Amino acid sequence: MSAVIAAMITAVVGVLGTLFAPLLHQRLTARQRAEEARAGEERRRYEERRAAYTGMNRASRQFHTLLKDALHRIRDGVYTDEDRVRVEEGRRDYRDRYAEAQMIVPERVLAASRALNTVLAGVDATAKRIDRGLAREGETAATALLTLKDAEPRLAEMRRIMREDLGVAD
Repeated sequence: MSAVIAAMITAVVGVLGTLFAPLLHQRLTARQRAEEARAGEERRRYEERRAAYTGMNRASRQFHTLLKDALHRIRDGVYTDEDRVRVEEGRRDYRDRYAEAQMIVPERVLAASRALNTVLAGVDATAKRIDRGLAREGETAATALLTLKDAEPRLAEMRRIMREDLGVAD
């Protein structure tokens, strides 16, 4: 190969490198931006799930506690209108947190929440019947408290599934 041909090839490669360098840089930059956007979206979804889990967990536990307190007060004959309002507010908050979570959490979390909801809703209905003097046969505050105990392992299971989904290891 002659020196002239080698010089021409070198010149062509140099020109092509100069022309393609901005294109290559643009492509790499676009790829990096897309990756950053994807990572940002994943982080946003994670934070959204974490917030939903925190709200569901807090509302579920609060409703459970309010029901337990209500049943003790009903049993002791000291249940007041203020207590009724607190239980109803807790029930509504619980319902709202669950409704918000339905749109963003995985089905296995919803299944655990439904299992818990079955117990809490049943005990809530029982407490309201007892409070109104319309208790069914065998329904007492004491039996409702025993039924409410069934919610405790369900609360723990729901929390475990949520933590697992968030990647929290024990």
